[in-house]
Amino acid sequence: MQAQKTGDGEQELYAAHQKIYPREVTGYFTRLRMLSVVVLLGIYYLTPLLRWDGRQALLFDLPARKFYIFGLTLWPQDFIYLAALLILAGLSLFFFTALVGRVWCGYACPQTVWTEAYLWMERKIEGKRSKRMKLDKAPNSAAKIRTKALKHTVWIIFSLWTGFTFVGYFTPIDQLAAKLFSASLGPWETFWILFYSFATYGNAGFMREQVCKYMCPYARFQSAMFDSDTLIVAYHPERGEPRGSRRRGTDLQKAGLGDCIDCNVCVQVCPTGIDIRDGLQYECIACSACIDACDEIMDKVSYPRGLIRYTTENSAQGKKQHILRPRVIVYAAILLILCGTLLTNLLLRVPLELDVIRDRNTLYRETREGLIENVYTLKILNMDSKPHQYTLTADGIDGMKLVTDEPEIVVPAGAVQELIVRLQADEFNMESRSVAVNFYLQANEANHLKTVEEARFVGPGKT
Repeated sequence: MQAQKTGDGEQELYAAHQKIYPREVTGYFTRLRMLSVVVLLGIYYLTPLLRWDGRQALLFDLPARKFYIFGLTLWPQDFIYLAALLILAGLSLFFFTALVGRVWCGYACPQTVWTEAYLWMERKIEGKRSKRMKLDKAPNSAAKIRTKALKHTVWIIFSLWTGFTFVGYFTPIDQLAAKLFSASLGPWETFWILFYSFATYGNAGFMREQVCKYMCPYARFQSAMFDSDTLIVAYHPERGEPRGSRRRGTDLQKAGLGDCIDCNVCVQVCPTGIDIRDGLQYECIACSACIDACDEIMDKVSYPRGLIRYTTENSAQGKKQHILRPRVIVYAAILLILCGTLLTNLLLRVPLELDVIRDRNTLYRETREGLIENVYTLKILNMDSKPHQYTLTADGIDGMKLVTDEPEIVVPAGAVQELIVRLQADEFNMESRSVAVNFYLQANEANHLKTVEEARFVGPGKT
């Protein structure tokens, strides 16, 4: 403990970190949390192994600037979809927090998920809570060093697997594995594998609750999303107080005691080390371990369950609970609108893009036939997973002709092809010096693959 001397004595500045040893607990919410951990870790580690149409199903190919999401291929031009997904994620967090509190922190946050995995490995190697505490306090010995070395070896292997899998989302994981075994990993691949491995090892193995307490901003602004009808984990003092130990069969009214036997098991199982009986605290991640622990104790002393339970402030005070309230309705409405818009745009998305750039060095020129000619550079982006042959047409001026040196326009899958074209028109058919014209691009074998792009045709105009 650091302290500073003052005229009135010593004033504490900060407390040195004390390691928390969460006690193992069983129960409904614990099983639900473990199921969430298994499912989420399974998705993380197995998804890069899935194949789709001869390639990795989920791959963010940054060098090629292509994102493969199963049958969907997204390009930098589709950044709007990524922005929409991030907005949806933020609004979803607000919606579920207002409705069911910090369910994300307790069941789905990566910090929680990996911490549970590392705790499980620690328990399997070092034993239960009391044994782990005794081991850490014991002087160094061959047995202690051997046990600690085994734990950290398992942690490091798991961390390296985590980092390798992370990079496997950006480099095809089969190619990454081949490079790893042939010792030919590139510098950036090596850096990110080690960086993410180290971050996982440090955050889940050592820092744990400190990430939630001091580094995560969510705990600081959650109060802005809470109200009296938000679901929280709460201790009910009107039933539990006064707390105290007692013998089985004690008459609580005569003894002047509440249902809480002051066993402190709820504190021992808490991964952030708080006492839920002190009221709602920002360190609480709503993991519900204290609920399962307290219910187990209540069963042993033959008291009703629910001394610690999921509830709302209004419900705890005997007031009417409101699930549908203005903020929840607003969040839900915005989410539905955004989800519907995003889904509609994805379904109607045409994986074809046409950019038209008019030659600005020469505004126009006259051909031998006396026609006005403009030159354009066309960039055709085929965002489909298959090559296509296209037909290019243009209109906007009566009698206008499109001239190109390319007899066939064939663009490979995921490629950009540049094409020089010329438009020729009679100046007597031009209504002004600058006329809007349209380029139409249509895939020959796929009617849905078509797009149109507007450009300007410049000439002398009518005199």
